[in-house]
Amino acid sequence: MNPIVVLGSQVVDGQVTDLLASRLDKAIEVSARHPDSPVVVSGFGEAAPMADYLRSHGVANIVEEPWATSTNENLENAHALFPDTLRWIVVTSGFHAWRTYLWAWHLGIPIKVVTASTPANKRLGMALRECVALSHSALRVLWRKLRTPHN
Repeated sequence: MNPIVVLGSQVVDGQVTDLLASRLDKAIEVSARHPDSPVVVSGFGEAAPMADYLRSHGVANIVEEPWATSTNENLENAHALFPDTLRWIVVTSGFHAWRTYLWAWHLGIPIKVVTASTPANKRLGMALRECVALSHSALRVLWRKLRTPHN
């Protein structure tokens, strides 16, 4: 069993945005290919609307992780739910894949990323945001590595 984790993104008034809907639609496809795998929806204020969306599209095996506020917390918290997982299937947007791989590598969580398309009206803004976010995450990972004592 390879659990599927869908990384959260902004919700507005309790409703998923088109960006998050594209991730959830991809998760529906992946879940159909892995019917025995639970789908973990992760994100503070995002998990419940994500779960509602999936349920309304016929997905039943859903686990909500409502506390994560960042990519690394999405991965850490989901992994804590199923610590014996040999490989996670992570669903996120294409622009977010490199940051997801970076955090998974740093955390030692084995993953396969499946990317959802980014709505055309969001591509430029998300690409620019990701340039900053990926750099920030790389510096955080480096800082953590430098601060960790080596025995």
